[in-house]
Amino acid sequence: MPYFKYKNKNIYYEERGNGSIPVVFLHGNTASSKMFSEITGFYEKDFKIFMIDFLGHGKSDRMSEIPDNIWYEEALQTVEFLKNINTGKANIIGTSGGALVGINCALLSHERINRVIADSFEGEYALDIIAETIDNERENSKSDNNMVRFWKENHGKDWEAVVDMDTKAIIKHYKNVKNFFPGKLSELKVPVLLTGSLEDEYAEYISFEENYKKMLEKLPDGKMYLFKKGGHPAFITAGNEFFQTAKEFFTK
Repeated sequence: MPYFKYKNKNIYYEERGNGSIPVVFLHGNTASSKMFSEITGFYEKDFKIFMIDFLGHGKSDRMSEIPDNIWYEEALQTVEFLKNINTGKANIIGTSGGALVGINCALLSHERINRVIADSFEGEYALDIIAETIDNERENSKSDNNMVRFWKENHGKDWEAVVDMDTKAIIKHYKNVKNFFPGKLSELKVPVLLTGSLEDEYAEYISFEENYKKMLEKLPDGKMYLFKKGGHPAFITAGNEFFQTAKEFFTK
């Protein structure tokens, strides 16, 4: 299996597709690159797809602890990956937690990135309602057969340890950091498309339109597109419609 080194640890990555447009898919929290298996077929003709498993997830090495700046740390891992592939400027689609990683990547290393789609995420800051309920929500999800099957498929036998470590990191981030982006959004040098679904399960807690509008006031080159159909995340559930939107954005 292909790996690259980051701080003496192995990070798993996968390549798919025969297209000429490089794009990196970044997975969400408690997921791995496995989550993209049902939608890569849309992209393989036009795109050269790269997918990585962040440390502590999927087929990558485990960690003793995930730091409270989790999405910044994962951006550092992604930037290191971009240094290892010879594609010129790459595009990024980050979904849920991966959206935070994608924006942080652009803030860290804009010279390696063409455009970013940031999909189905909270906004600029950690929300009280999410952080205050996530511990109970995750524990309840361990009794959900579909959720457990998803975690097992993504991580294997130690899925529960992966989930628990991620939960602790999110709570630590909320208490110690709160801001998802250490860099200034007003200094972002690449175009960004913010996406989400109006039928997202988290719409009860998150107003994508409201939170994204606040970010767009700061972003030098940002746009928003909300899909009428699909759950969480839109990248997966909106399927072909999301692909068509991404293709148009990346080929402008």
